[in-house]
Amino acid sequence: MQTAELDYWDNDLCCRGFIAYPKKIMDPRPAVLIAHDWGGRGDDACARAIYWAQQGYIGFALDMYGDAQVVEDKTKKRSLMTPLLEHRTILTQRIKAALTTLSQVSGVDNTRIAAIGYCFGGLCVLDLARSGAPIKGVVSVHGLLHAPREESSVAIRAKILVLHGYDDPLVKPEAVRDFGNEMTRKKVDWQIHIYGNTAHSFTNPHANDTEMGLHFNPVANKRAERTLQNFLNELFIG
Repeated sequence: MQTAELDYWDNDLCCRGFIAYPKKIMDPRPAVLIAHDWGGRGDDACARAIYWAQQGYIGFALDMYGDAQVVEDKTKKRSLMTPLLEHRTILTQRIKAALTTLSQVSGVDNTRIAAIGYCFGGLCVLDLARSGAPIKGVVSVHGLLHAPREESSVAIRAKILVLHGYDDPLVKPEAVRDFGNEMTRKKVDWQIHIYGNTAHSFTNPHANDTEMGLHFNPVANKRAERTLQNFLNELFIG
């Protein structure tokens, strides 16, 4: 397996992606785009790109903040994430730049690309789907679900999977209901898996913040992993 930094641009912002791929690529491979949480394109996102490369895909961890910024302080995380949440067209443009970059990588089958996002990244991949981007499917893992204020009339082409913790304080039951109504109204192929007794960031072994409602749940994590793999098999194999 090989890994490398891969720079790309969103207007004048230099974004630094991380790509992982098998050493020998005889035929074009499916690719998985990884959208990081609010902390930036850190080790977790890169590790996920490596994991999918080990499964035979091409993994690409994108960069929503530019210069591969990674921050630990909550205030700094919020200052980086909030402008994108408030300007969803900019958010969409930035993640579409990552998709375009990945689709042009040698060895990528650009008809078989999926995007997986975590927390803030979950919202990013949903907005990518909402844009009508030519992507096979997207997965939001304990991600934010709310639609942009101005709903687009563009048809969603991607299949959508949401993996959600019932006790997630950042995504209330009414937000799940509204998302389901939105997807149904737009005639999307969508599904939500809800895990009981499960909070936000349930796939992150380092999540342990009672104040924010972030907790790792190993049982829900394993179930989500199996569901995610089955979804990718459906997208890429049929």
